Amino acid sequence: MLELLIPRACLVCRAPGAELCRACRRGLPWLPPGPPERSGALDLVWAPLAYDGTARALVHALKLRGLTAAAALMAAQIAAGAPSGVLDAGMLVPVPGNPRKRRARGFDPAERIAAALARRTGSRKLVVLRSGAAAAQVGAGRAQRLRRGGFEVVGDVPERVVLVDDVRTTGATLEACARALRRSGTVFVAAVTYARTLG
Repeated sequence: MLELLIPRACLVCRAPGAELCRACRRGLPWLPPGPPERSGALDLVWAPLAYDGTARALVHALKLRGLTAAAALMAAQIAAGAPSGVLDAGMLVPVPGNPRKRRARGFDPAERIAAALARRTGSRKLVVLRSGAAAAQVGAGRAQRLRRGGFEVVGDVPERVVLVDDVRTTGATLEACARALRRSGTVFVAAVTYARTLG
């Protein structure tokens, strides 16, 4: 009934029919399959897509246009491409966003993606990180991000965690989260993001 009143449209180009039309689906910049990387405080880190084209547009649809259906689509694409053992490596912990932006949006993008992943995989989502950073991370370099990176743990942390976020740029935010978790007793920290910047 709802689809008759409000027909489904592509989340990227708004063409009627599906949440991702054929042309936009073809524009997804899938990364070559391969094992997850190891990076600093992260035991493994992985993303299915490059932050470009349709993937960038989907992130913007979620974060800038408030189209929360994009989170479920991102979670489906993460789950479909994840190497064996990545998503069940620990409890799903969303990377907290900027508090001001969360209040303005009314939701946290990473939390929406983590919740959709939890529904899809049967893993549990746990919110144990809080951001103290008031400044936005967009456009900030790695050194700035590391200086800002105030994350604190609230409550008990599991021994094994899979951090969930929308985009990995410099990696500084994930590193800061991993360090905060390790200080509180987590022994294994993985990270999955929907997309990552290249180069």
